[in-house]
Amino acid sequence: MAKVPSSVVAASGLVGGYGVARWTRKRQLGGVVLAAAGVAAAQQWRERAGGTAAGVLSAAYVAAFAGSHPLAKKVGAWPAVFSVAGAVALASWAVADRRG
Repeated sequence: MAKVPSSVVAASGLVGGYGVARWTRKRQLGGVVLAAAGVAAAQQWRERAGGTAAGVLSAAYVAAFAGSHPLAKKVGAWPAVFSVAGAVALASWAVADRRG
């Protein structure tokens, strides 16, 4: 069975976390989605690219989440979320998924 690429898991966590928080109006529930996907992606990053790469990509994931907030004030919420999700997905693909 083929694994879902870590780039897809990470991007889905950012988009899905925001979507769940927005649609349910429960930020904590969105945080659970964000965290679960982040943990799953970090595990794949560690397996595919090693601990250092997993640490860097995990930091990028958290930074993307944090950075989406000020970006949203300039471009809107969904464009900001899609932008940071795309950036994390690209980094994840370049570092971990491209190898496998």
